[in-house]
Amino acid sequence: MRPSSQESTQSTQESTRERTRHLVIVGNGMACHRLIEALVTSPARPARITVIGEEPVPAYNRILLSPLLAGDTDRAALTLREAHWYAEHGVTLRLGERVLAIDPGKKRVVTERARLDFDALVLATGSTPAWPAVPGIELQGVHGFRDLEDAKTLAEIARRGGQAVVIGGGLLGLEAALGLYQRGRGALSVSVLQRGGHLMNRQLDAHAGALLKKTLRARGLAVHTGARLAGLIDDGQGAVAGVALEDGHVLEASHVVVAAGITPNDTLARRAGLECDRAICVDHHLRTSHPAIYALGECCQFEAHTFGLVEPIWRQVEVLARVLCGEPGAGYVEAPSATRLKVSGIELYAFGPVEASPAHEVLRYSDPESGEYRKLLLNNGRIEGAVLYGDTAQGPWYFNQAQQGADLSAARPALLFGQADVEAFLHSPSQEAA
Repeated sequence: MRPSSQESTQSTQESTRERTRHLVIVGNGMACHRLIEALVTSPARPARITVIGEEPVPAYNRILLSPLLAGDTDRAALTLREAHWYAEHGVTLRLGERVLAIDPGKKRVVTERARLDFDALVLATGSTPAWPAVPGIELQGVHGFRDLEDAKTLAEIARRGGQAVVIGGGLLGLEAALGLYQRGRGALSVSVLQRGGHLMNRQLDAHAGALLKKTLRARGLAVHTGARLAGLIDDGQGAVAGVALEDGHVLEASHVVVAAGITPNDTLARRAGLECDRAICVDHHLRTSHPAIYALGECCQFEAHTFGLVEPIWRQVEVLARVLCGEPGAGYVEAPSATRLKVSGIELYAFGPVEASPAHEVLRYSDPESGEYRKLLLNNGRIEGAVLYGDTAQGPWYFNQAQQGADLSAARPALLFGQADVEAFLHSPSQEAA
């Protein structure tokens, strides 16, 4: 049985000093780096910190992989800290090293090169691409888009030209498709396959999805929505030659990029006997079913939630840093997050529910010529959801109002035009007199 929140808090506070003499972190991504930066500023930091990462380089900003692929930035811009920074802060980096197993009973991590004992262990193993279970997925020429090597491979593909098909019309898929097309400079044709009826169907409504589709097609991408994948076609020599859809259509493809979601990387935890559901189960203190082992970021599951956006992961880092340093503070709680896309001149911002319920009042603004669209979902004068496409400058203000639960009933006539218009409307002589 999992410990109660109160028991977890007491156990954490009573044993932190013993557990954190040597902290080992498995995974060298953005979540790990953010945690290290928080830990090294605390006087109560673990005496020893060891980071084990499979990639041969220090942590980098994966959010910038798409601009790197597109050629809009260089490799150096992605590095978060150079290797010497870790050494200067008493952090041991073990890069290019794979963890083979975790022994919770002995508090030991076994890698390809060593056996490391720990007092506290953090699993920040991230995620892997969710590969569709269709015939031909194992063919040569099928790629993911998750790390530097993937970006390097796709950039070379774009330079050589041909036909690329991107499976996935969500945020990552569109970033990959736009990056490929821009890097290809006309030599590479790029198609996007979206299983749902419109692009980014988890974040956008049908109208905004249609605007996005129109914009992408105008840029030169082929976009197929409602496209159900049947399998990949073999060229007879073990390489991909095309993509077959369930409706019988076939798209030529010299390369296929899978960007249709992520799968939490919880293999080590499962083998170690830690409690897992869709990912590694953690409590309010990011602690797993073992009292000295924690999980953070895309590999963990809190209640029914798994994670793919940075905002909730940064909040997890704040909690875990306090726990590992024995400092008081509230545990992690789930909170709403906004989705943003800003790539190649395309901007969108969305949060909350996408479609209205019977309880919602819907406010809409659309300018087809400029490609701008805004939709707000109100419940008793309070914003619960928003979709902005084109001009997204007011997105953070709407999100802040939603977070505060602000009653904006009095400003309803000006609400679609943003903060300045709302404030001007509320302070107009007619409103002040009322």
